[in-house]
Amino acid sequence: MSLPRIVSLLPSSTEIVCALGFRGGLVGRSHECDYPTGLSDLPICTEPKIKIGGTSAEIDRQVKSILEQALSVYRVHADKLKNLRPDLVVTQSQCEVCAVSLKDVEKVVCEFLESRPRLVSLEPNSLEDVFKDFSRVANALDVVKRGEDLIESSRERMEDIAKKTANLAERPSVACIEWIEPLMGAGNWMPTLVEMAGAKNLVGRAGEHSPWMKWEELLALDPETIVVLPCGFSLEKAWQELSVLVSKKEWKDLRAVRAGRVFVTDGHHYFNRPGPRLVESLEILAEIFHPGIFNFGHEGRGWRRYAASG
Repeated sequence: MSLPRIVSLLPSSTEIVCALGFRGGLVGRSHECDYPTGLSDLPICTEPKIKIGGTSAEIDRQVKSILEQALSVYRVHADKLKNLRPDLVVTQSQCEVCAVSLKDVEKVVCEFLESRPRLVSLEPNSLEDVFKDFSRVANALDVVKRGEDLIESSRERMEDIAKKTANLAERPSVACIEWIEPLMGAGNWMPTLVEMAGAKNLVGRAGEHSPWMKWEELLALDPETIVVLPCGFSLEKAWQELSVLVSKKEWKDLRAVRAGRVFVTDGHHYFNRPGPRLVESLEILAEIFHPGIFNFGHEGRGWRRYAASG
C-alpha cells in the first residue's frame, strides 16, 4: 500500500508525522521544518513576510505592524501545494505568530487544491493537548495504535522524571522567558514541564497563552532561576539576544544572576515546538534544576549556563 501524500506546515507536526512512521509520505514542508534531518530536499510551502534574522525587538515590531493591518505573518504557496497534490495537510490554529494560520490554509485548500486533501489543524495549548494532537495526526493517518504507543512512551519518560522530583525538598523558583524584548513569560505547556522537572513556576499558567511582562515584574519576582527560551531562536541566537537583559542596570542584582543560575536554551528546537521532543525539553529542565540527580547530556547542545563574567 502506498503512503499518503502529506504536507506539514509546522515543525512540530512534521516531527509527529515522522515519529508515527510516515517520513516517507512527506512531500512538502514549512520553511522551519528542519527535524528529523534529511528534510532539506522537500519543497517549502510557506515563507515569513518579515525579516526573521533581526533582534527580538525588531521582529516584534514587524509582527505587530502586520497584525495591525489584519494580515497574516506568513505566506502559503498555493501553487506549490497544488502541484504536490497532497492527501493530508497538517497546520495549526494555536498561534498566528508561530506558523501559518488555519484560515489561510483553508482558503488555499478550498480555492486552489483540486485534490481536496484532508485538513488537520492542531491546537496545543497544554501538555495534554500536545498528546491529543499526536492522536489527531495518528487518526488522520489511520494508525491509531501507533499514536497510542507514542503517547504512552512519551508519558512514561516524562513520568519517570516527575516521580524522581515529586518529593524533593528543594524546588527552586523559576521564571521562564519566552521573548526578550518586549519581555514575555512562558505559558501553555511550560508551567507543567517546570513543575514536573522539580521547580516552582513563577510566570505563566498551564493551558494559557504566554503572558507579556514588564521588567519591573521580573525584578519583583526575583526568581532563584531564570531560563531563557525565546520562541524561534536557536541556542546561539538566544545567547546573543541575552545582552538585552544583561545591559539593564538591575540585572546583576537578581538572585538568579548572583547565584549563577541563568540558563540559555534552544527554544526553537525544544520548548517552543509542541511535538515529541517536549520529552527532551523536560530532560533539559530537569538537569538544569537538579544536576545532582539528572544528566541526559543536553548541556552545550540544548542549553548553556550564563555567567556574569561571560
